Amino acid sequence: MPGLIRGVARTAVIAGTATAVSNRVSRRQANRWAEQDQSQMYEQQQAYQQQPQYAAPPQPQYAPPPPPPPAPAAPAVDPLVEQLTELAKLKHAGILTDEEFAAKKAQLLGI
Repeated sequence: MPGLIRGVARTAVIAGTATAVSNRVSRRQANRWAEQDQSQMYEQQQAYQQQPQYAAPPQPQYAPPPPPPPAPAAPAVDPLVEQLTELAKLKHAGILTDEEFAAKKAQLLGI
């Protein structure tokens, strides 16, 4: 049995040593990778800071177009003028005689 205990103890020592070495190697690799990442970040920051900083060109400012001018007001037409114009058209078309035209015109004008 002492040989068995010795064998188990030896295995435990070897396993413990292997675990410790493995953990140490893993930590070293992790530290190296972290250092590489930090150095790459530092280099990128330095490169970015050395780039010339350009401002965006100013955007042109446009004034809104002026409102369209108001539509010209329709000329005010006197209803009396419209009626006299209609009478003249009827006379020229031959529908009214000269006497009918004169009578209606006198009536509209209040003569």
